[in-house]
Amino acid sequence: MSTPEFDPTIPETAAREVEFISLSHLNPSTELEPVPSRGIDLPYFRRYVKALEDGGYDYTLLPYGSGTADSFVVASAVGQLTERIKPIVALRPNTTFPLVAAQKLATLDQLTEGRAVVHLISGGSDAEQARQGDYLPKERRYARTSEYIDLLRRAWTEPAPFDHHGEFYDFDGFGPGFAPYDSPIPISIGGQSDEAFAVGGEKADVFSFWGEPLDDLRGEIERVHAIARAAGRTTLPRIWVTFRPIVAATDALAWEKAHDYVARIAATFERGVFGKQLHQKGDPQNVGSQRALTFANASELYDRALWTKTAAATNAAGASTALVGSPETVAAAILDYVDRGADLVSIRGYDTLNDAVDYGKHVLPLVREELAHRMATGRRGTLQAEHLGGYTDEYRQLATAGRA
Repeated sequence: MSTPEFDPTIPETAAREVEFISLSHLNPSTELEPVPSRGIDLPYFRRYVKALEDGGYDYTLLPYGSGTADSFVVASAVGQLTERIKPIVALRPNTTFPLVAAQKLATLDQLTEGRAVVHLISGGSDAEQARQGDYLPKERRYARTSEYIDLLRRAWTEPAPFDHHGEFYDFDGFGPGFAPYDSPIPISIGGQSDEAFAVGGEKADVFSFWGEPLDDLRGEIERVHAIARAAGRTTLPRIWVTFRPIVAATDALAWEKAHDYVARIAATFERGVFGKQLHQKGDPQNVGSQRALTFANASELYDRALWTKTAAATNAAGASTALVGSPETVAAAILDYVDRGADLVSIRGYDTLNDAVDYGKHVLPLVREELAHRMATGRRGTLQAEHLGGYTDEYRQLATAGRA
């Protein structure tokens, strides 16, 4: 892996402004130390949300699964426990009629004075969808999502009652619906299938990816933006990319932690005792997990700090690729993705609460300092030139030192 030549010129593809996302956890159970629980540890949840607010995060994702807490209710709690954090409701179209979802989201938006966001999950697993009675084939689920997006926006903006007779939804005389606080609520979708790109490029405000090698991700960004342009859009979807950083004071200490973590994560997955990992045996059906495993099988380490062994250990059960290193190395790696066009960066750890605190103290400020420097000078700072991570032999030796 050759060291890239540092150019202080800001790349044309670089995002000028970046916001940070985390994921809110309801109890102390983690992939490192699973705790048998199906409930909410309220004091823990309050501490977690406060840590996000204090740490300077902009958004938090409230995940959804057939056996998890309801994301709408949790999002409402986040809205009342914080002053600034924007709750992102993960929503499966099969679980909530679109006009009801529009009503619920607009209510959340009113209660939070314009902070609501929705992330639509079309469904990557037939088995998980069937647990709540959804037997629609995967390719048709994205067609349903497309119709769902149209109805959400109409429910928020139509000034008079309207009828709709579509492929998936049928009603007469709805509206006007309950309005959001100020403007239509941002709609995010993700996925790596052709159908996901088609719907996201044409209609989504945000398109989300898991952490991939830099050049591969840039190709995917160009793909979704090309679809948006072909659809006549003048405002392109924002790009959301997710990582699971493993951070310590130095690169060497971070790699000691990473090797320990992956062994513990693998043991948890093998026992099937954490969340949806219980259902993630066998070949994954969704394209995102398939891509993650392809990258993991080809190499454990990419670019400055992207580590795929955590994805391999979990059979790519959700976002699982790591960025490993000191705060400076990880911040520089995040900036590499910002330079490729990511303007929404989700970082959530394996040691959930402690990592959220550490990122807020040690990583986010470095990224924001660099972005402020760029804004003030029109040039890149030196962080990426000084903390090379995987572009050095020493770092790569640390990465392989714990290999079994």
